[in-house]
Amino acid sequence: MTTALITGANKGIGFETARQLAARGVTAVIGARDEERGRDAARRLGQPYVRLDVTDADCVRAAAKWLEAEYGSLDILVNNAGVARQQEHFEPSRTTAEDLLRTYETNVFGVVTVTNAMLPLLREAPAARIVNVSSELGSLTHALDPASPFWQANLMAYNSSKSALNMITASYAKELWETPIKVNAANPGYCATDLNGHMGFRTAGQGAAIAVRLATLDADGPTGAFLQEDGVVPW
Repeated sequence: MTTALITGANKGIGFETARQLAARGVTAVIGARDEERGRDAARRLGQPYVRLDVTDADCVRAAAKWLEAEYGSLDILVNNAGVARQQEHFEPSRTTAEDLLRTYETNVFGVVTVTNAMLPLLREAPAARIVNVSSELGSLTHALDPASPFWQANLMAYNSSKSALNMITASYAKELWETPIKVNAANPGYCATDLNGHMGFRTAGQGAAIAVRLATLDADGPTGAFLQEDGVVPW
């Protein structure tokens, strides 16, 4: 049995990631903070649910203990949960430290909390995969290119959280370099989800495809990479 945990899996890209993994025969554990929505998503997919608030270390530890008791190991971790919080002003000079903190709490600190808690279980698997759902908005190359379509999207809190997530991805990949565990960042593209008021031009299913591919890499696949459906995203 191959077991995956997907955070923020009650809707959007996380739900689609779980659905596509389940279609491949993976036991896709729905991790979600809201128990009612999480259980409903799990019921619709015919998959297990565990309550998981990535900002609550005790909740994360409890989820890890449950996974250990139920499965003994974890083959795939998809750190999908993320926020793009509403702000009164988006100019960097009017973005507050509180805006950054509230964004980083989920997008950065939550990933570290979950990954560290799940790593013992991932090490028990033959060749585990960690996928961090990032964004092209975290690319420094895109951010500083006036010709890039992302030039205007100068959202300091969200964008910098994804840049930080990319370095976190690289850091874990380096620590685990000599192990069978692969760690990569996935760019789903601009998908129509609750995160952006369903303004994206890609579907959640299309966005989930790269996370699923990285979650199911074979032994020859990359680690420490930032990838999208059609190839490498510049750091």
